Amino acid sequence: MQSQSPSAGYLNNAKIIYGLYALGYFVGVTTLAGVILAYIWRGHDAVADSHFTFQIRTFWISLLIGLIALVTMIIGIGFLIWLFLAVWGLLRVISGFLLANDGKPVSNTKYWGMMAE
Repeated sequence: MQSQSPSAGYLNNAKIIYGLYALGYFVGVTTLAGVILAYIWRGHDAVADSHFTFQIRTFWISLLIGLIALVTMIIGIGFLIWLFLAVWGLLRVISGFLLANDGKPVSNTKYWGMMAE
């Protein structure tokens, strides 16, 4: 019987958070649960920590863009910003999950782009 590496265990946690973020499109509170777990679980494994940092940044950037969208609803462009935010967030969740599933770190956690690198 093979034992699981520490990275694999923590990467499973990262995948759980990506799942919570994806579920957040339907049940918003799961995204908040995901970011709380990312803060709790980081600090134990370098590979998984790259994902947790990426997830935390995704949450805070999403919140900022969401607030901008809310404010700009008055002038009519907020809906376009919401659409951009939905696509941006979903692509970050999918690409991050795929990297975690392959056991790879997010190489640039400060990146604001659509895909995890």
